[in-house]
Amino acid sequence: MVVASTIGTSSASHQDSDTPPRTLSRTPDVTMRQFSSLASMRRTFALTASAVLLASCSDTNNTNGAPNASIRCDADNGGITLPTGFCAVVVADLVSGGAPAQARHMVVTPSGDLFVAINPASSGQPPFGIIGLRDNDGDGKADQQTTFSANLGGSGIAWGDGVLYFGANDRVMRYKLPSGQLSPTGDAEVVVSGLPSVGDHVSKSLVLADAQRLFVNIGSASNSCQVTNRIAQSPGVFPCGDLPIRAGVWLFNPSGTNQTEAQGQHYAMGYRNLVALAFNPKNNSLYAVQHGRDMLFENWPQFFSVDQDAVLPAEEFVRIAEGSNNGWPYCFYDAVFTQKKLLAPEFGGDGQRVSDAARGINCATFNQPLATFGGHWAPNGLRFYAGNQFPDHYRGGAFVAFHGGFDRAPLPNEGFKVMFVPMSADGVPTGPSEVFADGFAGSTGVLPASAVHRPVGVTEGPDGSLYVSDDKGGRIWRIVYRP
Repeated sequence: MVVASTIGTSSASHQDSDTPPRTLSRTPDVTMRQFSSLASMRRTFALTASAVLLASCSDTNNTNGAPNASIRCDADNGGITLPTGFCAVVVADLVSGGAPAQARHMVVTPSGDLFVAINPASSGQPPFGIIGLRDNDGDGKADQQTTFSANLGGSGIAWGDGVLYFGANDRVMRYKLPSGQLSPTGDAEVVVSGLPSVGDHVSKSLVLADAQRLFVNIGSASNSCQVTNRIAQSPGVFPCGDLPIRAGVWLFNPSGTNQTEAQGQHYAMGYRNLVALAFNPKNNSLYAVQHGRDMLFENWPQFFSVDQDAVLPAEEFVRIAEGSNNGWPYCFYDAVFTQKKLLAPEFGGDGQRVSDAARGINCATFNQPLATFGGHWAPNGLRFYAGNQFPDHYRGGAFVAFHGGFDRAPLPNEGFKVMFVPMSADGVPTGPSEVFADGFAGSTGVLPASAVHRPVGVTEGPDGSLYVSDDKGGRIWRIVYRP
């Protein structure tokens, strides 16, 4: 079912439900050494010389270097702050079921139409899981809207070669949607079904790297793979039962139908939750910013103070190679005190140890971060800038949208911003990260409860404009450069 309409704007607040704590039973595991062997045997998808590289959230090969002159930025940039020369227009304040929509990841087609994934709320599925937006008069604000994916919400979305992919919590769907159409042609097809959809991390982020490769994040079921999830002094399960089926990245054939998780390639493991997942077209590599674990002090006060807990662990910006292992749940990264990947307390760690010879764990041997961000900032969106509208400094760099933290007491909760990481052509940071867009929380009250907006998705339009979504107030911003 597709519904089309013209739209206005509204604003309110809505509760986030990304990581509800639950206790789960576990399934048999494979060891770290077995995974390395299995990864080397799994199939790879051949690329033809004529294959067109597709970004996960937009086709940005057709960038003209300048935004439409008729775009009218809002006087207050929609409530956010930006570097000199940039301004923002509120594309829309989306509503779902009479409340602000939980707007998650987005994609912009070459024609400039914007499609937004709408997440299920704690009260249930939204009326529609996808909202399509079109700006007919070129002022930057959407004035036409369609809705589809009735009664099925989700977080992930990608477009390529006339097809829109949608990541619900338990499946990936595919719609025929040529560029220039605001509504799909025909019903959705199931690409993958039966994906794990209970526990702490259920959102499915999608990255369409090209016509042969669709990457899907399957987050961990728990915080740190304890016998009893999020309970003080509960030991870790070794080997962790999540690792064969969760806490990693899977690779699927985007043109396949009714695939199962087992039919996909287990591309990488030991990544707790990768909501912020993207493909870098400069070096043809997959990257992410990992959600770090919680509750070091609450569960292990003999090893960690409340002040340490507030800043540990770091959110890790990582390159994800095939067969890589980031070390969750056995390790976490300390960017404040030791600058090392440390052994988790559930598995014998004490805030200093990096290995456990008896279990064959050495945190120094796992994938290491390229850069780090503040603890509990909650990275939810990642985009490598492929356009040329923005100044040279931003070209090829990474924009990261942070949802904002909840576990930094006694320090104030932080995040609620978009950061930028300058990158070289070979995919390595060339300098420290910097604040690009801030002020989303819009409140001096206790966060995140009082936040007006919480950033989630970040993507790029065909003219090089940057779009940011918000799942608290349902707002979509379009950021342009006008020196």
